Amino acid sequence: MGKVLWHTTMSLDGYIAGPGGTMDWMRGFSGPSPQTFQDIIASTGAALAGRNSYDSGANAGQKVYGGALKGPVFVLTHNPPEAGDPDVTFLTGDVADAVATAKKAADGKNVVLIGGILGKECLAAGLVDEILIHLAPVLVGDGVRLFDNPGGPSFRLTPLGAETEGDMVNLRYTPAG
Repeated sequence: MGKVLWHTTMSLDGYIAGPGGTMDWMRGFSGPSPQTFQDIIASTGAALAGRNSYDSGANAGQKVYGGALKGPVFVLTHNPPEAGDPDVTFLTGDVADAVATAKKAADGKNVVLIGGILGKECLAAGLVDEILIHLAPVLVGDGVRLFDNPGGPSFRLTPLGAETEGDMVNLRYTPAG
């Protein structure tokens, strides 16, 4: 049975996107390794993104994992676009239902979560099995934080491991109890 994996790259100061959702700060680093990337692709059966993450990537002409993912891509949104993307299925409604839809489509492989808001909602609903962060050696200073929950609860994580690959450190966690 596949797991629900919140997968992201994050700056040392905690940002997963720059101001306005820009992603250009991620370019130019060596890592993660091609083997790590291939392992993630091979174990992933479907991707579930939040609308902001989808819009940021689509507006930049990007596909999930550069188009290497062969499984279905879902986007959870309150407002599906009128002109749909033929490579994406837009879902509305409950985050648990969206994860269940993606898990079914993943056919026993992992579901990768893309986006800060979606990841936070899935974490709060107890739907995340593992978090994989590629920590980049850059200070972005502003933008979209990995986890921003003013006034909300904190979440304890159990480390599963860390390894340095090129310029980046891969951090793996599972939500604690």
